[in-house]
Amino acid sequence: MPTFDLSPYHGIFPAGMTFFDADGNLDERATLEHWRWLVDQGVHGLVVAGTSGEFISLTIEERLRLCRLAVENFGGKLPIIAGTGHASTKLTIEISREAQQVGVDALIVILPYYSRPPMLSVIEHYRELRLQTDRPIMLYNNPANTACTAFTAAQIAQLVDEDVVHMVKSTMESVVPVHDLSLLAGDTMRIFYGSFLAALEGFAGGAHGWISGVLNVAADRALRMYRAVVEENDIRRGLDIWKEILPIVHLYTYQKLGPVADIPIYRGMLQLAGRHGGYSREPFSALTDPQLEMLLTELRQAGWMK
Repeated sequence: MPTFDLSPYHGIFPAGMTFFDADGNLDERATLEHWRWLVDQGVHGLVVAGTSGEFISLTIEERLRLCRLAVENFGGKLPIIAGTGHASTKLTIEISREAQQVGVDALIVILPYYSRPPMLSVIEHYRELRLQTDRPIMLYNNPANTACTAFTAAQIAQLVDEDVVHMVKSTMESVVPVHDLSLLAGDTMRIFYGSFLAALEGFAGGAHGWISGVLNVAADRALRMYRAVVEENDIRRGLDIWKEILPIVHLYTYQKLGPVADIPIYRGMLQLAGRHGGYSREPFSALTDPQLEMLLTELRQAGWMK
């Protein structure tokens, strides 16, 4: 049984973007302004220095700067989950311990990336982290971006039973792992759907919450969908709201603007809405002017802009 109070971990948790200036320097003021905009919309929690926060492009100190920024401004107001995973178990532990000293509420720890350690070693990676930290651990089950074998629902449930992990972000095309975990351990852990492909089905299948980069621009609609499906049991209204979000998902999944990553699309959307979009660190680049024109057309057709 988890030894932490997991009741605050539900609902809409944007994977908050990190903002950089044109020279690739961390822009804390713009980052905070964006996070504050999300919090003011009523999101239930915030993930910082995660995948959509471009953690892979950050130094360890920059990750911790983002943790401090979040804790100093939102600590005690909503749960702050910090991305503290690393390819190395030693560095994962060091980053996690420093983040908990800063005051984050929980840790989201991605599978060891790039290399391919065997599953037994990956399991021990999380067990060792649990021994060295005192925050709830969210296992970030994202095999596509790490090259590690995905955890099965049974393996995660076993680690929950051992009090090693307490939550999961399930980032896979299939919603089946959410269904299975809900059955196996849904009363003793928190399950977050982690993709942007089928969030409606994730909630319907037992997910307690949703973590995604698309929530940087779709938090208001996602909050309405969560209330409809989870709180009011109105799947039909939830589907109607999901159909409002889906065209934004398709911008990336169908590459409607040409070859481009998802974060530059969200930055372009913010820019077109009159907000500061900021920059990513290279090799990710901003949308071109023609792409922005295409984006504006798509947003108008989807009813997101006039």
